[in-house]
Amino acid sequence: MIPKLILASASPRRLELLKNANINPDIIHPANIDETIKKKEKSNFYLKRISLEKALNVQEKYKEDIILAADTIVSTNQKIIGKPIDDKEAVKTLKFLSGRNHNVKTGICVLFKNKKKFKIVSTKIKFKSLHQKEIDDYIKTKEWIDKAGSYAIQGYAERFIIKIIGSYSNVVGLPLYETINMLKSVKNF
Repeated sequence: MIPKLILASASPRRLELLKNANINPDIIHPANIDETIKKKEKSNFYLKRISLEKALNVQEKYKEDIILAADTIVSTNQKIIGKPIDDKEAVKTLKFLSGRNHNVKTGICVLFKNKKKFKIVSTKIKFKSLHQKEIDDYIKTKEWIDKAGSYAIQGYAERFIIKIIGSYSNVVGLPLYETINMLKSVKNF
């Protein structure tokens, strides 16, 4: 029996990135876990814990298949910046990131039977100093909704970025180079 590829994510961005790389998951089954950040939890520990929990949660149903799970966060000096709960929080986050360097990190976990692969990919971003009008205009786009760090690089917010060092696809939500190599390591893709 040929194992299926199960994407343990509801992210349309991850699915689009995979499809652009000619990888078409057989099933999309978002994990149902608590993604709350633990007190004083460092970004890398959080990403490893959450991506593994997502993969294991979905593997319970698809024991003979390949599970791909990921989680993306924004961090500065080990402070984790997740998805905003509302526009006020998004404004606060964008003000905090204004003129700063920050990292976009994705934890990737691939499970296939007893094989377990895990990797964290980090991309460094430098934001320009943002004026209040730029932030207000961005908030009106609604692109910030459900985005770590309150922004999406593949849209209006790209104009805020002075420099990017690392994987662009990582900032979108899934570092393709690393993900494809992880999938190849458990089965030919």
